Amino acid sequence: MNTNFYEQVYEIARLIPKGRITSYGAIAKSLGAAKSSRMVGTAMSVSHLASPSVPAHRVVNHNGLLTGRFHFNPPELMEELLLKENVKVADNKIVDFKTLFWNPMEEITI
Repeated sequence: MNTNFYEQVYEIARLIPKGRITSYGAIAKSLGAAKSSRMVGTAMSVSHLASPSVPAHRVVNHNGLLTGRFHFNPPELMEELLLKENVKVADNKIVDFKTLFWNPMEEITI
């Protein structure tokens, strides 16, 4: 486990505003590791161990699919957390994905 990379992923994920979402690939790209979206996904799958907490429910795949839902207990929790932030989900996919998308490359500098 590359804890330094994971911590960088978590730092970015903690910046995602409530009611917004981003993708694994966008986080990877913002870290200068554009081909590491799967590693970002792996980091998010164990983010429940991180402190302070990481809003992993706000990170989805590049199409807006809730591919990480199986790392929540129960899997429906990811959608429930998004709904509490007024993010609508239909068929395990973010509704208005492009509108709600938060691009870390436009928001932060590392």
